[in-house]
Amino acid sequence: MPVGNFSFVKDFIIVGFPGLQPHYYGLVSALLFFVYVFTMVGNAVFFTLFVMTKSFQKPVYYCIINLVVCDVLFSTTTLPKIISRYWFQDGTISFLGCFLQMFFVHYFGSVTARLLAVMAIDRYAAICFPLRYHSIMTNRNVFILILGSWMLGLIGPLMMVIRAYPLPYCASNAIVHCYCDHIAITTLACTDREEYSYPAFIHAMIVLLGSLAVIVFSYCAIIVAVLRISSAQGRMKTFSTCSPQLIIIALFFLPRCFNYLSSNINIKFSTDLRLVIIMMYSLLPPMINPLIYCLRTEEVKKVLIRQIQRKKVDLKSGQI
Repeated sequence: MPVGNFSFVKDFIIVGFPGLQPHYYGLVSALLFFVYVFTMVGNAVFFTLFVMTKSFQKPVYYCIINLVVCDVLFSTTTLPKIISRYWFQDGTISFLGCFLQMFFVHYFGSVTARLLAVMAIDRYAAICFPLRYHSIMTNRNVFILILGSWMLGLIGPLMMVIRAYPLPYCASNAIVHCYCDHIAITTLACTDREEYSYPAFIHAMIVLLGSLAVIVFSYCAIIVAVLRISSAQGRMKTFSTCSPQLIIIALFFLPRCFNYLSSNINIKFSTDLRLVIIMMYSLLPPMINPLIYCLRTEEVKKVLIRQIQRKKVDLKSGQI
């Protein structure tokens, strides 16, 4: 096609849910705003507890606090624009802004997957090698693993942006999604997208299945170690230390695996239902994770209760 026939786009429009009726816009924007506020407040509470409590200065909490930062940054990258689209009917995002959002969406997703693998390694070392745990999971080793998660996460998303940014985008500028991601953007390119989609898909599978393989191996070894414990009470106590991580891992990986699997075995969903599934596995974990940290982790629960009780005593003293 001659270059003169192209009408190149200068910005994109976030469509969101294409089948959503206008009279539901206010409700959806309010719901998304609640999710964002709850995510910010919940993660801020845990971050504050981490900073104030010296007993949290240990490897497993270093992993969790990085997950908190990742969750907050992911939600801040994706939610404000879709809230604006439904609240103010402003879904326009600049060409560069869309690619920046795409980069951070995939970057924070990659980092989260790797951090969950690091958390599984921590539990594996703690339960399978309890006497050597402190020599294996030293602050230095944990720092290297966490830094590696953040640094390795840069490679794939950066290559996606470098390859997708120069493509010719013409005619439609409507992103049929709640945020810019690689598939939604490259679908609008006026060229064959297969040579761009396959490398991106392979990268997603390496990150997702690679991290999941580490997690599965770690927890299989943990299960074997737990079954060797003679007392039922000991088994329950040991396994309960893993339950928060297992819930978080399930929330992150299972819906993503289902989404990728369904798209490859020709299970068809409506566009709106597919977007609801994507938004649930993208935005619910950052909102729910702080509750899991605080309610399913005994140490965090005790510190939180102690802080609440101290605040009550301070309030009563002030009234007197």
